[in-house]
Amino acid sequence: MTSYVEGSPVKALVVEDSAVETMVLSAMLRKFHCEITTAKNGKEAVQMFLEGKKFDIIFCDKDMPVMSGPEAIEKIRALGEIHVKIVGVSVGDNAQEAFMRVGADEFVPKPMKLDVVGAIIQEVIKKKKNNDTV
Repeated sequence: MTSYVEGSPVKALVVEDSAVETMVLSAMLRKFHCEITTAKNGKEAVQMFLEGKKFDIIFCDKDMPVMSGPEAIEKIRALGEIHVKIVGVSVGDNAQEAFMRVGADEFVPKPMKLDVVGAIIQEVIKKKKNNDTV
């Protein structure tokens, strides 16, 4: 199973303040040959979009220093980034509602499982294929 679409890997942004969580998710994404970029907080993620960087998918933690995940998602959506798939990730009970309220497409509780991440990546691949052939 690969994320290559017409020679173009899925570009994933992992927004997570925990080095261990970043490492675990990055390892999962590498199994699908994703091109991975990381940010330690929401402010870094928003800055990447302000600099013109583009991603196919964002996995975003909820509670981080400087700027929370939901706050970053709200700002990214306000920049007009409606096509990037955003997945909120957290252990918190109220996290799903917080993410969905600001424009996340999906919520995955921690710890994430490889089959769940794989299914999400496959959705993104399918969407990329459809957009490439239009």
